[in-house]
Amino acid sequence: MKTPTPEIILLEGPAGSLPIKRHEKLARQLAMLFEGRCLGGSPTKVAKKYGYSKQRYFQLLHAFEQGGLEAITPKKTGPKSNYVRTEEVVTQIIRHRFLDPEATAAVIAQKMRQVGYRISIRSVERTITEYGLQKKTLPVSSQRPKADT
Repeated sequence: MKTPTPEIILLEGPAGSLPIKRHEKLARQLAMLFEGRCLGGSPTKVAKKYGYSKQRYFQLLHAFEQGGLEAITPKKTGPKSNYVRTEEVVTQIIRHRFLDPEATAAVIAQKMRQVGYRISIRSVERTITEYGLQKKTLPVSSQRPKADT
């Protein structure tokens, strides 16, 4: 049997115990629900043991009862779509790059802003990199060309 540490919470049952790592959010939530619902633990004490409030315990319990494990699985946070570099903006950046291959990202961003697109230089640089539109550089040779004598 593992000894509980600050990194480990023990889920204890009639036949033994199971160590739950504190940083494993989904395992911690599921163990909390199991201990509260199946082992008869007090929702307040169980929630506190696993680092949650009583209110969060009941929120997770309700979500689990409605949608199962998928309902309590942490979802990806942040924007769900690229709202700055839309398909139209990317097309315009590529168009500007092909029309003037020597134009820098700053120049392309400025041209885009002049026609009403709100775009940063960094977004233009990302698009150029993602589509492989960087300027090609010639390899530098360490040998000097031979002089004609």
